[in-house]
Amino acid sequence: MSTETLDCRGLRCPQPILKIAAKAAGMKPGDILEVLGDCSTFEADARTWCSRTGRTLLSVTPEGSAQKAQIRF
Repeated sequence: MSTETLDCRGLRCPQPILKIAAKAAGMKPGDILEVLGDCSTFEADARTWCSRTGRTLLSVTPEGSAQKAQIRF
């Protein structure tokens, strides 16, 4: 089990989700992906992606001017 970070600050919808989807291919069950995003729809997009793909959104917390989403695979 490992934790990886993906910085999507400065990217606008749908780019953060496309980057999460690309990164997902290399993640193993139990791995955690921490994603930083500052797009206005980032949290809603991350929740929708997790729901559609069966991943677990552990948390979304403020991180400076961005938000950090933790996704478990």
